[in-house]
Amino acid sequence: MKRFVVLVVVLATLSATAQKHEGPRTGKSAKADMTAAQIATLRTKKLTLALDLNEGQQKQVMEISLEEAEMRKAKHEEIKTKKEGGEWRKPTPDERFEIENARLDYQIAHHQKMKKVLSDEQYQTWKKLKLRKGIKSKKKMQEKGRRG
Repeated sequence: MKRFVVLVVVLATLSATAQKHEGPRTGKSAKADMTAAQIATLRTKKLTLALDLNEGQQKQVMEISLEEAEMRKAKHEEIKTKKEGGEWRKPTPDERFEIENARLDYQIAHHQKMKKVLSDEQYQTWKKLKLRKGIKSKKKMQEKGRRG
């Protein structure tokens, strides 16, 4: 009788943990359905709250955020169409270098734009926010078993 109870408990535990967990992070993200302007507006408002931006700074940050959001949407759509068309393939090491180099050049230009718009204190706070976000995202990727 004891063995039967232990067997039932083990099977119940295994079946409960083997279920597919459908949470808010599975499937498409909420931002996938938003337009570039909506994403830029949300990002600008978050930075306004975090950095106490004035009206002029808000407009400039909105322009920068809109440009970035449009670029991200375009890249996402390009990759999506390549995957659907069967044209997507894993990049070679040289292509990976070029992609990473272009990404870093874009980040440097983005930082320079933000430095022009923000005061020194705001810029330092913004850099800390970016660093903290990067650490969190890297940690999440490691938890999911992805790169990082």
